Amino acid sequence: MIIPSNSSLQKATFFLTGFQGVEHLNGWISIPFCTIYLTVILGNLTILHVIRTDATLHEPMYYFLAMLALTDLGLCLSTLPTVLGIFWFDAREIGVPACFTQLFFIHTLSLVESSVLLSMSFDRYVAICNPLRYSTVLTPERIVKMGLSSVLRSALLILPLPFLLQRFQYCRSHVLAHAYCLHLEIMKLACSSIIVNHVYGLFVVACTVGVDSLLIFLSYALILRTVMSIASHQERLRALNTCVSHICAVLLFYTPMIGLSLVHRFGEHLPRIVHLLMSYVYLLVPPLMNPIVYSIKTKQIRQRIIKKFEFVKSLRCFQQD
Repeated sequence: MIIPSNSSLQKATFFLTGFQGVEHLNGWISIPFCTIYLTVILGNLTILHVIRTDATLHEPMYYFLAMLALTDLGLCLSTLPTVLGIFWFDAREIGVPACFTQLFFIHTLSLVESSVLLSMSFDRYVAICNPLRYSTVLTPERIVKMGLSSVLRSALLILPLPFLLQRFQYCRSHVLAHAYCLHLEIMKLACSSIIVNHVYGLFVVACTVGVDSLLIFLSYALILRTVMSIASHQERLRALNTCVSHICAVLLFYTPMIGLSLVHRFGEHLPRIVHLLMSYVYLLVPPLMNPIVYSIKTKQIRQRIIKKFEFVKSLRCFQQD
């Protein structure tokens, strides 16, 4: 397919890219992606359903988990149409408004996830370091305010990006390297100076992901200091065990992000497939693995999910009888 270049946004389209050179295998490649998307949707919806229907899980820790599940669900759905559209229908063309809208939701939800992980670390800090004040510090009203502030902060910081991109002249090819739109990639197609976008992008990352990760590290340093002061070895393990799921979620989010940043910064010589796989890992692995981690490592969630499946199974047996 020959894609003509254009010198402005008058063309009003970008062209997405899947796995180049193996387009004849798109049907087969779509199978693992469909499996991942389906698992993400079912897994996060299950977490949300269990928390919503079980009154014993109406606690701060599980409210934050519900926020994480909602964010993961949104992040998954923001890339699903274009990724599967390429594999199923070879639908590579995307209009500028749709591209910038997708870009806004991908980056906003990524920042929201970072904020939610910070809120969850604060929850663990209060639960372990100030357990007597837990219910008075993390009230439902304060949890709602924390959730709304996370969304508001992320949306307001990402909102200027589409407008900054819209002012550019695009004299290079309109072909993107991924199956979805990202700020960094579209920015590189501009033929004018992109210094403002670079500086603003670094500012956004520094005051969100940078600050969040630093505060998460600080909260766990304080948690570790408190846990080490507990005399009973059994109590230490019990306290640390309540943090395992959250630590896994933090690693699942920040490790691919750091890896992708290193690949973009120092991996120009690496094969293109490495860049593609790292970007998919960054966007799909956290939403895929978070429900699995919390279902396995959080006893209350695991027990409720098992109970739900047992109820459905017994209901089916009763109908058959």
